[in-house]
This record gives sequence, C-alpha cells and structure tokens, in this order.
Amino acid sequence: MRFLVDEDVAVEVDWALRQRGCDSVRVAEVLGFQTDDVDVWDYACREGFILITCNRQDFLELAGEAPGTGLIVLNRRRTRQSECSHLLRMIEAAGEEGLRGNINFA
Repeated sequence: MRFLVDEDVAVEVDWALRQRGCDSVRVAEVLGFQTDDVDVWDYACREGFILITCNRQDFLELAGEAPGTGLIVLNRRRTRQSECSHLLRMIEAAGEEGLRGNINFA
C-alpha cells in the first residue's frame, strides 16, 4: 500500500508504516512545506496514494467533493505509540480494499 503522510502527522507514524513494509512518503518530501491542502489531495489522487492526515475538516470536504483515493483521518492520542498502534491495526483490519476509495478514522 502507498501512503502519503500529511505534515500534521507525527514522523513516528511514517516510520511505523515503513517498518511494516508500506510505501510511505511525507508531503514535505515530495511537495515541500506548507503545501495547500487542495494540492496535497490532488497529488494523492494523481499518484495513487492513500492520504493520512489529522486535518479532519479540510480533507473530509475535499474527499467529499472529489473522491479519488483513500483518506485516513488520524485522531490525536496521548502518545505517538498509541497513534501508530491504532493506525496500524486499522490498516490491517481494513486492508487495501477497505482503504481505497473510502474515508477511515484511526
């Protein structure tokens, strides 16, 4: 699975995905810092990434207006370890079929 990790998501999440063998790329690596949300969403759709973000409001709106890939809204937790754990369990349970073209919350 290919994931695009938004700037507001902790770097530990990206590391956890990579350790699990996922193709994970941070927005800042490919689009630079402070990229507009519309451009992030367009890139994820165009390149076939499932987007992971904590920015619920803006990306839920974009996903509703122009579905084209999967969206995972990561809820903030007390620890980064907990965020990673919830995300990895959700990804494993949903699989690519449950993620692609859908909105999921972890």
